[in-house]
Amino acid sequence: FRTLKGYDGIRDGLKRIRGGETLHKIAKEGSVITDAVAEDINDIGDGLSKAVEQSVRSERMKAELITNVSHDLKTPLTSIINYTDLLMQETLQPEEANDYVKIIGQKSKKLKQLTSDLFDVSKARSGSEELELESIDYKLLVTQSEAELDSEIQKAGLEFVLDLPDGDVRINADGKKLSRVFENLIMNAIKYSL
Repeated sequence: FRTLKGYDGIRDGLKRIRGGETLHKIAKEGSVITDAVAEDINDIGDGLSKAVEQSVRSERMKAELITNVSHDLKTPLTSIINYTDLLMQETLQPEEANDYVKIIGQKSKKLKQLTSDLFDVSKARSGSEELELESIDYKLLVTQSEAELDSEIQKAGLEFVLDLPDGDVRINADGKKLSRVFENLIMNAIKYSL
């Protein structure tokens, strides 16, 4: 009777541990056969619980590090961009200096965008990213994304062929974030397509 009761306890305990209750303890029923197994499973649950806790702590520390680093980079980058904008309004000597300032401006804006992307990824991974869902015309969003990068596409000598379905295609999504996804896809295609 104790063995059967212990066996039932083990089955129930395994289901609960498998379902995520890693701290669940299987009671010993006084059976030589099942008590040793219950103890081993309890030890496995403890190990799983510690591993999950350590993983969560590690992820949290990574997210905090990324957030802090991206935040710390934003302030000096904003100053660099502002000073570069001021320098662009001047006529510098020698003439190449104007080109150098323009390049510094482009690169610093690119770095600011990368920092912002890093911050957004950190927020998304931590689960604190909020989506503003709305009904969006999918076809319009795709064609707008392509049109905004048309000059880059032309420079790369590529021809984009859009194969969109007929009729209205509405989706429920965050338009700004989905637009960035399309922009990233198009930029990757521009950079890496033959």
